[in-house]
Amino acid sequence: MNPGGIFRAGIAGVVATAAMTVMAYFVAPMMLGHPMDIAQMLAGFVGGDWTVGLLMHLANGIVIFPVIYVIVLYRFLPGAAWLKGILLGLGLWLTLEVVMLPMMGAGLFSSNQGGAKAVMAALIAHLIYGVLLGSLTGGVGQPAAA
Repeated sequence: MNPGGIFRAGIAGVVATAAMTVMAYFVAPMMLGHPMDIAQMLAGFVGGDWTVGLLMHLANGIVIFPVIYVIVLYRFLPGAAWLKGILLGLGLWLTLEVVMLPMMGAGLFSSNQGGAKAVMAALIAHLIYGVLLGSLTGGVGQPAAA
């Protein structure tokens, strides 16, 4: 990995997480009629309060997913950095819809909480996260030149 890659991925994670969070709380209500309260969903999942859920969301978006992207996934995903990011976002969204939301009681593809509109809002949010993370991180996941 290029020097400073983790740091750059973290900065990209801050920007991407901020954009996704703004989308979830301020843009999604125009699509759904209510915000996608990521923090509340995560809080309910772990039995904590809203602040715990928000901290989990921030830790995932700023630290965990960018580190996994740079250290593990970058070398395996095809295409340019922005496309790699989109593929990461698509994978995160699919995991959310097929694994996480059913475990939280929202059903497969949000069937118990908003259906198609919620699925599309979540997809858009994750694609925004991914394209920003990939684009801003750039090629830092490439092996350093010998």
